[in-house]
Amino acid sequence: MPTLTRFSTIKKDKECGVTLIEMIVFIVIISIALLVLVNTFRQATIRNVDPLVRVQALEAAQSMLDEILSLKYDENTPTGGIPACGSAYAGAIACNNTTKSTNLRDVDDYNGRVDTPYTGYTRSVTVVANNNIKLITVKVTTPRGETILLAAERANF
Repeated sequence: MPTLTRFSTIKKDKECGVTLIEMIVFIVIISIALLVLVNTFRQATIRNVDPLVRVQALEAAQSMLDEILSLKYDENTPTGGIPACGSAYAGAIACNNTTKSTNLRDVDDYNGRVDTPYTGYTRSVTVVANNNIKLITVKVTTPRGETILLAAERANF
């Protein structure tokens, strides 16, 4: 049987467990990783609604633009558009190019129109005539302040 002296060391075959410092380092590393992960999920959740808002704004702008483009160029333009108002074939029929917000029968009548297609959204229309071409611009502002802008030209044909 071995005799133990004060300076003798006994070698242990296995060491079990972790030290307190190792445990604290592990907890700090895991907590930092979890903070980064939670922040990423939070940002993803916030940004997840943005495409829906943009699609609704685009839908509102496109529907108004389609509605305007389906109308006559001018109130003096005959059905079918031929002959174009102001042309030599139309005789004395000149283009009117005036805005009448009450009847909404031609492209000019939508100039300056502002409405609310959905709660919190604002839609406005601008029509500018230049050399028998009218530039129609539809602008939709979302509740977050983003702006969707669609434009098309309507010719006097």
